[in-house]
Amino acid sequence: MLKLWNTATRSLEEFKPIKKGKVGMYACGPTVYNPLTIGNLRTYIFEDVLHRALELLGYNVRHVMNVTDVGHLVGDGDMGEDKVEMAAAKAGKSAWDIAKMYEEMFVKDFTRVNIRVPSGKDRPHATDYIREQIDLVQTLEKKGFTYRTSDGIYFDTSKFAEYGKLSGQKLEEKEAGARVEVNEEKYHPADFALWKFSPEGEKRQMEWESPWGVGFPGWHVECSAMSEKLLGQPFDIHCGGVDHISVHHENEIAQSEAAFGKPLANYWLHGEFLLVDGKRMGKSEGNAYTLDDLIAKGFDPLAFRYYCLGTHYRSKLNFTWEGLEGAQNALHKLRSEARSLSVGTGTEIPSAFVEALEDDLNTPKALAAVWDTLKSGSTREEKGAMLTRMDTVLGLGLAELVGQPLDIPGDVKALAEERLIARQEKNWKRSDELREAIKSKGWIVEDTKDGYELTPEA
Repeated sequence: MLKLWNTATRSLEEFKPIKKGKVGMYACGPTVYNPLTIGNLRTYIFEDVLHRALELLGYNVRHVMNVTDVGHLVGDGDMGEDKVEMAAAKAGKSAWDIAKMYEEMFVKDFTRVNIRVPSGKDRPHATDYIREQIDLVQTLEKKGFTYRTSDGIYFDTSKFAEYGKLSGQKLEEKEAGARVEVNEEKYHPADFALWKFSPEGEKRQMEWESPWGVGFPGWHVECSAMSEKLLGQPFDIHCGGVDHISVHHENEIAQSEAAFGKPLANYWLHGEFLLVDGKRMGKSEGNAYTLDDLIAKGFDPLAFRYYCLGTHYRSKLNFTWEGLEGAQNALHKLRSEARSLSVGTGTEIPSAFVEALEDDLNTPKALAAVWDTLKSGSTREEKGAMLTRMDTVLGLGLAELVGQPLDIPGDVKALAEERLIARQEKNWKRSDELREAIKSKGWIVEDTKDGYELTPEA
């Protein structure tokens, strides 16, 4: 029995799909104006593992992830510049080129951490669904949920009685916490833009004709329009980061349920923040690391994936370089274990592994089940078969290594043996030189209680 923590009810619930054996899942994708941070990637890894776990448990999953290539203004408010247009102006490129460039970068990052990238209609772009967004705003207008200001069409949150139900905040509490620079024309600080007008005398690169004049959609409306078009309403699972709960997802719920009179999604799952050395991650902090930053320090991208799996998705993950090094060492050991096994044909999965996944996607327990399996008395073929099946969820690239022993070049092996002697003689300077010599040949040497272990560099 799969149980998931539902943010909407603030409780652990048995998962019951709308259609037997099928799952419709929507995840908020990237705004393509800058590289993904490892904080972003942590959320996407959680969503990928959820998708994989659902498939392992027998569900046919449709996973839709949007690409925000227009409409996301600076901050989460309705003032300031569009992030994509702003990045384009800074780079001296068109907004379309910037969006394409950063989308290619996020696809590359997804691939490097083995996240399966939604494609085709399952990766919809906001700019391809302008008609659907206009239709949604018109529906809200006809039902009396909108009003017009000098800069756009807004959703009147006071007209939606359940506004705030996802976060548990009442409208007055949201108003009290609103930023000072709120638009004075808004009826309530929590009201949000559905359609923004292009500034007078200024031609935007991304703008469209609408019943209200030339402009562009607000950020929140795209997810409501595209999820309804592609998955229907309601659908099963809506995912995202915890930072989406109080604004973006709250607004999605309000406009979708106001327009169509039924729930947007039945289960809401949110991944917690990634901290860096116990602090908030951000550009101003100088710690908004990207995957390239990790690779530049010699880390395997899949070591970061392993690091994420070691903490439950609903718990904060504190990133440290030492912690990442520990994850990489564990991953290398896991790969070595996989190579020592034999290819098996069984389809059995350890019950402890399945039970961990069914317990709100408890990946730390799932990893523990993997290590317990490797230590068990099962045959090499049985272990190989079980590890292959478990890796369909973990996504650590272990299945392809099962039964594939390393072919270590003789010169690398000789350097490692020489380094072992240097360490025994406590010649640390020579030991470090030999480590670098081994690395220059594309191999990583790790010290073990029995001597050393060699693995190919990623």
